[in-house]
Amino acid sequence: MSQRLSLAVQSGDFAVPEEGRIAVFHPREGHDLSALPASRVQLIQPLKPDNAYWAAQGFDCAATIADTAEFAAAVVFIPRAKPLARQLVAQASAATSGPVLIDGAKTDGIDSLLKELKKRSTPSAAISKAHGKAFWIPGGLDLSDWILAPQQIEGGFVTLPGVFSADGIDTASRLLAEALPAKLGRVVADLGAGWGYLAAQALSRDNVETLHLVEADQSALTCAQRNVSDARAQFHWADARDWGTAQSVDTVVMNPPFHTGRAAEPSLGQAFITNAARLLKPAGQLWLVANRHLPYETALTELFAAVDEVAGDNRFKILHASRPRRRR
Repeated sequence: MSQRLSLAVQSGDFAVPEEGRIAVFHPREGHDLSALPASRVQLIQPLKPDNAYWAAQGFDCAATIADTAEFAAAVVFIPRAKPLARQLVAQASAATSGPVLIDGAKTDGIDSLLKELKKRSTPSAAISKAHGKAFWIPGGLDLSDWILAPQQIEGGFVTLPGVFSADGIDTASRLLAEALPAKLGRVVADLGAGWGYLAAQALSRDNVETLHLVEADQSALTCAQRNVSDARAQFHWADARDWGTAQSVDTVVMNPPFHTGRAAEPSLGQAFITNAARLLKPAGQLWLVANRHLPYETALTELFAAVDEVAGDNRFKILHASRPRRRR
């Protein structure tokens, strides 16, 4: 990924304080943090795969920033979601006495964010490289209007900025919920549970005794814990591609992600399918929804004895697979 942070430090435009902790918000695997003193860095990363990656590199990692946190400097790698990007900048500024460097790609809205901040402060000159920009602002700015409270949407569900389908119930998930049978089995897993919509629908079935909500985004899982108060629910901050449980499950439901940036990555959904087959009992079943163009049928037929498209429309398809094949 971009080395704009290193360029800013090496040029002297972004002066790293000699003392004090440095916060780094939402770094992804591949970001270059070599210009920072690792022993004084705390990473704030709610995505479990990236959090685990940086922890393995020896960094102090947290899923969220503590209310009492204080830093001498901060770095914010902005996400695509504009409300979340603004909130991260506001949190970094509020917790930091020194400079706050903001880095992002043009496709993620770095130019519009810089334009907005020019109305609130005097940002440094921007470093442009690799289709993105990095610049810094002084810490301690009052950007409290950029910190958004949880919002309530249709059905009384609560969401947070930046989580998937934050503004309403996802159309594909709604289609899948409508297609689910009356009986799902005693133990159910929702892989990529998000803020809990599918799990809430699954728990309307009386025969379900345990439902595992598996979600990689801690922010979304926090919402799910508010939206699904049923005692049968168990919450797991984990990567759905390799999460496991000692007890095999009867049914897996999922609306798997299929991109990490703007480009489609069907391998993500295929990894969810592979893990579902591993988790299920010999007579278990998988219910999933996917964009119609995604080529999941090949993986499904390799891993399950029976595969059918049971519902859908011109945009989405509901796939049902049963009896996972046991690989030698």
